[in-house]
Amino acid sequence: MSMQRQTRFRIGGMDCASCASKIDTAVRGMPGVDDVSVSVTAGTMTVSHDETSDLDAIGKKVRRLGYSVSPAQAKQPGTHTDQHTHGTCCGGDHDHDANSGRHDHDREGEGDAPVVEGLHGHDHTPMDGPWWKSPKGRLTILSGAALVAAYLVGLVLPAIEIWAFAAAMLVGLVPIARRAVMAALAGTPFSIEMLMTIAAVGALIINATEEAAMVVFLFLVGELLEGVAAGKARQSIRSLSELVPKKALLEDEQGTTREVPAETLSIGSIIIARPGDRISADGIILSGESAIDEAPVTGESVPVSKAKGDAVFAGTVNGDAVLRIEVTAAAEDNTIARVVRLVEEAQEKKAPTERFIDRFSRYYTPGVVAAAALVAILPPLLLGASWNEWVYKGLAILLIGCPCALVISTPAAIAASLSAGARRGLLIKGGSVLETLGKLTAIALDKTGTLTEGKPKVTDIVSYGRSETEVLRLAAAVEAGSSHPLALAILKKAEVDKLDLPRSSDNKALGGKGVSATVEGSEIFFGSRKSASERGDISDAHKQEIEALHADGKTVSVLLVDGQIVGLIALRDEPRADAEDGLKALELADIRTVMLTGDNALTANAIGVRLGIEVRADLLPADKSRIVGELQAEGHMVGKVGDGINDAPALAAANVGIAMGGGTDVALETADAAILHGRVGDIAALIALSKKTMRNIHQNITIALGLKAVFLVTTIAGITGLWPAILADTGATVLVTMNALRLLR
Repeated sequence: MSMQRQTRFRIGGMDCASCASKIDTAVRGMPGVDDVSVSVTAGTMTVSHDETSDLDAIGKKVRRLGYSVSPAQAKQPGTHTDQHTHGTCCGGDHDHDANSGRHDHDREGEGDAPVVEGLHGHDHTPMDGPWWKSPKGRLTILSGAALVAAYLVGLVLPAIEIWAFAAAMLVGLVPIARRAVMAALAGTPFSIEMLMTIAAVGALIINATEEAAMVVFLFLVGELLEGVAAGKARQSIRSLSELVPKKALLEDEQGTTREVPAETLSIGSIIIARPGDRISADGIILSGESAIDEAPVTGESVPVSKAKGDAVFAGTVNGDAVLRIEVTAAAEDNTIARVVRLVEEAQEKKAPTERFIDRFSRYYTPGVVAAAALVAILPPLLLGASWNEWVYKGLAILLIGCPCALVISTPAAIAASLSAGARRGLLIKGGSVLETLGKLTAIALDKTGTLTEGKPKVTDIVSYGRSETEVLRLAAAVEAGSSHPLALAILKKAEVDKLDLPRSSDNKALGGKGVSATVEGSEIFFGSRKSASERGDISDAHKQEIEALHADGKTVSVLLVDGQIVGLIALRDEPRADAEDGLKALELADIRTVMLTGDNALTANAIGVRLGIEVRADLLPADKSRIVGELQAEGHMVGKVGDGINDAPALAAANVGIAMGGGTDVALETADAAILHGRVGDIAALIALSKKTMRNIHQNITIALGLKAVFLVTTIAGITGLWPAILADTGATVLVTMNALRLLR
């Protein structure tokens, strides 16, 4: 029995599902190949094969199609124990033992080988630079210039107008036709390139050279846009690794430090993270106590307090103290590297979806050719009918069967829909995404920055012996100048209330405990309950009130004046104004909703109860991706909505990934769609737009095929001839275009 193996390749130049389909078909039929998985966005191909398979021949086959190929066998994850003790967020009573906010507020309960170029004349090389500098961009510009030149020639010399447009058409058609031939030789005879070639040549035969030249140019523009989008998506995946610093401060056995490349760090090395530094490796804190901003990895809405023995992740940001860290994972296996792998693997698992017209053309185009040939030949041969009459009818049927109307029907509707969506702040990355949106039956939503604003707000001010205004005034005075998210929320509240803040002196940041200062002659402390208990008397009644706020998912800070408790301030990241209505709209559409968050269960459940949504909390990026897979295993078509890097694997694993406005570039680029205005209600709007577009497309296909069917019958009956046959195609094209433009409204 032969042993099965998997080999992974980087494929350069894939820009659509049609590309993936051609590669899949070509490689799947090769000796020894058992299965092929191609990802357009990741630019990869994984081949399952036995030892008899010739990998060089596989590479050569793909290069013959015009794509670049290089080996990209992913390194297997290391065997070290994952130390991720995922902290909680934003809930809690300000006790800094568990997890923390940055600066002084410790918040309890807070939780490859060289690329070989492809065929000459058929460029599929990656579009890393400006689009106009790429071979594909230059070809599109040249085709457009030739089209304009043909129009000018037609105005000056009408007698040669037809030849001018024919020449303009050939500028773009020659490489398209070459691609069609190579795809046919590789097992895909009726690719979209072949369809376009037949359409253009058919238009040329009937002397509609102007139409032929325009169709070829628009096809090249569409391919160029697809190439730009695919290149940006791949770049966004590569940019994930840029979150990890290139340099690290390595401590040697003598205790001295030196700067080394982060990729050279080995397990067991000791590194130093200074305040404000990005941590250069996954590790365990050996000494020091600081607030760590884990938002890039876990989505924590508030920085988490870490001390000796706690795990830290590569790419997270150290807060306000020096940390000594023992490295627990090599660079190629740190948290960010795993996120990159998760994104690529999830995208690779997506089955390539062929364009509708490409699939249909496999049967439609050869069927039309066969029908026309039979009409032209059989009656004269079998019935002694006039050759001239039936050849004429055969030619008419070929014109009726010209796929121009079908070619334009789907992309016209999609283009109009994408434009209409963009005007409303709904960005959709292609027709296949637009189609899938309407089929979703479950939506998984991130909490922080998606269902909530992503910024904590003051929710409660509790005073003891002083007014609430005085409690806020003193707390804001102590926090003045801090950039901590919770401090900013308190200062914002003081600004909204137009409070005059007194001057503070002797300000001290007490790592993992709180802040202190002298204000108006009194010693003020503002921080966690635990630290406040060490400085003053916190009664059982006070503790019960703190716990009640904590149970509601709120972060609580205690204010002491000269050792006496005078107030509490509670904060929480509150839901977006339209979150509840947006979720109800999804419920009315019979779509299941679930919250996936890195925050702690208390905080998440408090928001979940308020919004009426199922909650899954304390999740790492891999957990979110896994839950998306579980929903899919239950038979759901799953959409994932998020705004952070930590959402990238789940966004990629979902049938449709949706990035919220204000999210990270990585989320926006990894996702299939984006909601720029950040409204939860726009998720339902995306789905509604998809359903409306699909109805329009079905109408267009009915119009295109219906007219052809009518003229097919009348032509065979001798009622209509060649010119009406031309109108059957051009008229259908006009009608489907006008119908598609209705979507712009």
